[in-house]
Amino acid sequence: MNILNYDNELDKLILSLDYKPALLLHSCCAPCSSSVIERLIPYFNITVIYYNPNIEPKEEYEKRKEEQKRFLKIFNIDILDCDYDNELWHEQVKGLENEPERGIRCYVCYKSRLEYTAKKALDNHFEYFGTTLTLSPYKNSNWINEIGLELDKNYNIKFLISNFKKKNG
Repeated sequence: MNILNYDNELDKLILSLDYKPALLLHSCCAPCSSSVIERLIPYFNITVIYYNPNIEPKEEYEKRKEEQKRFLKIFNIDILDCDYDNELWHEQVKGLENEPERGIRCYVCYKSRLEYTAKKALDNHFEYFGTTLTLSPYKNSNWINEIGLELDKNYNIKFLISNFKKKNG
């Protein structure tokens, strides 16, 4: 059984453990998190982090956050609710406003959210961090995993490599 659709040592390690490691899972929204959580819950003690300063307007951000909270109650999963930091997001992508969709601006967005997640995972003593972003057919899973592995090394916290797209990625 390969839970992450990757044939790697991390899969083998997770499946060989006699306990569920703590995972801080970044989520962009409840719909994306649903199948990922259902897939991972047998293997991890999951806490979801909701950090998405790129979502605009703030009313849409709040609407998505509340739906995420509602969904997590069904599974009795905790949420690490973060402040809406849209100003920081605009600073990070300044000069990239005209970049095409799926371009460098997306890379910056992935890195921002994953780095925030990695720092929070480290600060809160999680064993792993990961993201639901690789579920979307519009997100570059290779970039996301490259960033995650770089942060894994920089912060010395394990990144959960993934490609949660349908049909084994």
